Amino acid sequence: MSYLSKKAEKFLYAYHNNASPTGFETSGQKLWLDYIKPFVDETFTDRYGTAYGVINPGQEYKVVIEAHADEIAWYVNYITDNGMIYVARNGGSDHIIAPSKNVNIHTKKGIVKGVFGWPAIHTRRGKNADLSPKMDNIFIDVGAKDKEEIGKMGIHVGCVITFDDEFSMLNNTYYKGRALDNRMGGFCIAEVASRLKKNKIKLPYSLYIVNAVQEEIGLRGAEMIANTIKPDVAIIVDVCHDTTTPMINMKIHGETKAGLGPSLTYAPAVHNNLLDLLIKTAEKHKIPFQRSASSRSTGTDTDAFAYSNGGVISALISIPLRYMHTTVEMAHKDDVENVIKLYYETLRGIKKNHNFKYQ
Repeated sequence: MSYLSKKAEKFLYAYHNNASPTGFETSGQKLWLDYIKPFVDETFTDRYGTAYGVINPGQEYKVVIEAHADEIAWYVNYITDNGMIYVARNGGSDHIIAPSKNVNIHTKKGIVKGVFGWPAIHTRRGKNADLSPKMDNIFIDVGAKDKEEIGKMGIHVGCVITFDDEFSMLNNTYYKGRALDNRMGGFCIAEVASRLKKNKIKLPYSLYIVNAVQEEIGLRGAEMIANTIKPDVAIIVDVCHDTTTPMINMKIHGETKAGLGPSLTYAPAVHNNLLDLLIKTAEKHKIPFQRSASSRSTGTDTDAFAYSNGGVISALISIPLRYMHTTVEMAHKDDVENVIKLYYETLRGIKKNHNFKYQ
């Protein structure tokens, strides 16, 4: 059973299949803004590309719901004389998964196709028997004969590279793709705006639906937009790990399982009273949820909002994700729906000038 309208599902696929690497989020942000425009009163884009829409603008009390738009990627870092390309990370890209992956190199002339090459198993003998991917030995082959031909293709140092993997579903249960972190969050907040509009919900405050850039390299987009909007409250959606999959130590990372509901985080940046509101809302509306703990920072845009402007009341909702920062990230469709429901019901429960004073 699908919880989504045909329009929402079409957007979900188009948005996830579009490349939106850190620092180059423009095309994805355009898709996102075009989708939310019918549901909001105003739309904006800041100088670095963070996009947002506003419902009921002009109110003194301001609430933000936020996700981040960027995906991990690579940069062209070095081109050899015989036409091989070595890379640098753009965000938390995993060198272990690179070999044999198809890639898109984004140039002024358009996309150039390539592959992360790797020596065949037959050749890895003797001192190379245990050869493993490292940042200094993974490379991209675009089929060029030399450096000059690569230049004619429009490829140069600094071109950004994304994996070429399509968004899809597994077993009609799990969404799968290379950038669910965190375009699935961006989809969720867009769908919240859609449902508020469809159900003619009148909010007693200004609601900012924010899709921030540059999270993957240090929460930079959230840092900028928090200082622009100066909200009273911010509820962030991001992803967390499904720790029940193999090779993850639950004694260290806690227990969170896809399909059992969004995870609510306890952390210094998370305001206890806003967290309590999320929990009470989930319990009241029978929305399943899980709990997790972050000892210092959440590692998400929650931290950027919480510690801005003298302190913003902030909380984090996380979608359990399998295989984060790979090309086969997986999220359970029920968790996505329950994130949307939790946002929707919580926003309805926030009053004008809601007092979240810390006790």
